[in-house]
Amino acid sequence: MIVTLVVVCEVAFWVLLAAGLAVRYPLRMPRTGLALLLCEPLLELVLLAVTAIDLKNGAEPSWEHGLAALYIGFTVGYGHYTIGRLDAYAAHRFGTGPKPVKPPRYGYPRARHEGMLWLRTLVAVAVAAALLQGAILYVGEGGATEALRDWQWSALRIAGIHGVIALTYTIWPKKRPEGKGGEGAGGSRDAGSEDRRSQDSRSQDSRSEDSRSRDPRLQDPRPQDPSRTFTG
Repeated sequence: MIVTLVVVCEVAFWVLLAAGLAVRYPLRMPRTGLALLLCEPLLELVLLAVTAIDLKNGAEPSWEHGLAALYIGFTVGYGHYTIGRLDAYAAHRFGTGPKPVKPPRYGYPRARHEGMLWLRTLVAVAVAAALLQGAILYVGEGGATEALRDWQWSALRIAGIHGVIALTYTIWPKKRPEGKGGEGAGGSRDAGSEDRRSQDSRSQDSRSEDSRSRDPRLQDPRPQDPSRTFTG
């Protein structure tokens, strides 16, 4: 039953998200759309309540309860971020907001972005571990809590693996391929664009000098003296 409820909550998350954005932008009902988006946290509360009731009724702690805790944790860590980005895209798509800046792909901006995502993973793991620990205390040390502890270690391993991946972008920053232009979110411009700007500047200077050489007002206005002309 818990696994089914997790699947239902995941499907309901995306259905509510799509409905909220559709009502908020195409139908021009921002308050109603916002109300639908604010209903998202209720899904996690329902899942948490059902899981607690299941344990209270004497159900043996299993991997299903651990999965529910992990799902709630990652929804807390990444739910607001996902809704915010999709809301920005929808606002731009329907002409009510600026074009969202894409996540950086290269250099230090990419490393910083990956680090921020890792912090969200830490929040998710911390919430999941706290819920699992609460379930362990509720059941008691004499109960079958091995499955819940296994999920705690799994959550910590996820945080560790993600942290190592994020660290690699700092130690070995991803370089921009030659010919790629600048990018948003702090991305720097490449050498090719600098060369193009330099060439444009030189071309403008050349055209300016050529126009000055052809302008009669800039030539020597003094007439030549015939007496100073020599014949062979």
